[in-house]
Amino acid sequence: MFKNLTEAKEFCNAQGIKIIDFKITDLMGRWHHLSIPVTRFNEKTFEEGIGFDGSSYGFLTVEKSDMVFIPDLSTAFVDPFCEVPTLSMIGDIHTLDGGIRRYEGDPRYIAEKAEKFMVSTGIADENIIGPEFEFYLFDHIAFESKSNHQEVTIDSVQAEWNTNDQYDNLGYKVRYKGGYHLAPPNDVSNDLRSKMTITLEELGMQVKYHHHEVGGPAQVELEVEAGRMREMADKTYLLKYIVKNMAIKNGKSVTFMPKPMFGEPGSGMHVHMWLYKDGKPLFYNKDGYSGLSQTALFFIGGLLKHSPALLGLTSPSTNSYKRLVPGYEAPVSICFATSNRSAVVRIPGYGNDPESKRFEFRPSDATCNPYLAYSALLMAGLDGIINKIDPVKEGFGPYDVNIFELSDAEKAKIKALPKSLEEAMEALRQDHEFLLKGGVFTKDMIESWIKNKLEKEHKKISIIPHPAEFELYYDL
Repeated sequence: MFKNLTEAKEFCNAQGIKIIDFKITDLMGRWHHLSIPVTRFNEKTFEEGIGFDGSSYGFLTVEKSDMVFIPDLSTAFVDPFCEVPTLSMIGDIHTLDGGIRRYEGDPRYIAEKAEKFMVSTGIADENIIGPEFEFYLFDHIAFESKSNHQEVTIDSVQAEWNTNDQYDNLGYKVRYKGGYHLAPPNDVSNDLRSKMTITLEELGMQVKYHHHEVGGPAQVELEVEAGRMREMADKTYLLKYIVKNMAIKNGKSVTFMPKPMFGEPGSGMHVHMWLYKDGKPLFYNKDGYSGLSQTALFFIGGLLKHSPALLGLTSPSTNSYKRLVPGYEAPVSICFATSNRSAVVRIPGYGNDPESKRFEFRPSDATCNPYLAYSALLMAGLDGIINKIDPVKEGFGPYDVNIFELSDAEKAKIKALPKSLEEAMEALRQDHEFLLKGGVFTKDMIESWIKNKLEKEHKKISIIPHPAEFELYYDL
């Protein structure tokens, strides 16, 4: 938004800004924030940074945890949810080891390094991505996990289970898995999504469209216009921030969990990808398979070869693997195809000109840290181009059929994605050299990521009895 501090201060004076707020990501992908009075916003903010405890963000150990962040003025926006006029911006994380310098494990810095590595290869100078954001809008959510009480209660006014509600019931409920593109009055969140869309547009994030998704209890989608990779990672945080806060303001609750409910579809974050060089798209060839160039096929080859490891960064929650199961349009087979939603990499059947020719990686979900996930996808694709990984020769397809309807013998030829967070972390442990090229990711960061995911998430969930186990085993 601003090129320098003078521009920012002039804006603050003109708009009556009273507070400067800073948004900083932790390792797992959550925004934290810290605010200062506008009177304390000066040159020192950029020269010395603002100190914080890096161990609380998952970056450093407690005994040596001092870090600073320095704001990026280009990311500034007026926060629409603060009563006191507030200008907010993203902070870049710096370490104090040997002076103030960029922290190699800062997820935002990793995305910056990935883009620089791409340019250094001479392959491309722009990586354009377009994520799709699916989420549920609930009217009530309550959960508890104690040794003597485990419970989750979810409600949505439009859900099929409310057809016999005896109070304030006007009908028009949405049937199980019956919500795709449903119109009002069944689609009760249309106006709220429009408000979200307008706010995002005002903050510089263009929205292609919004609509109701398949899930009956208010599963919806916002799809945004594509943009440069690191900038889109910034905007992914912004979108989640806007959507969650606007929902709360309107008496709703948003979750980006991949599988919040049994039986209804899960929520993914499909990522569409393009490469450009000197303003020209690199993925189009009218004579190639589905209009794709050999460069595009090599990129796909890299994605598919590394897909088990990629899931450790793109689908990094225990809940991710409750979505990645057959039968819910979620991809579980390591292959590519045109217009096939059961494939890991799908080439849209529409979009057949040079500018729109692309493909999407379908297993990812919004529990990821977007800087890490988007960077990993780029690094895998570049590795495919550098090493000429041909997806056809590797046996990844194309499979232009419903994979779930293939014979058992044919299905056996297609490798499967990891079935658990533990499997994905082991795949990442075994296959991460492609991420280290150009110093983009570091071994320390990957090891820390794997350790956190296994010890703080996988192990915790794996030892908690599930209510459904009582149905199966209590009386044996």
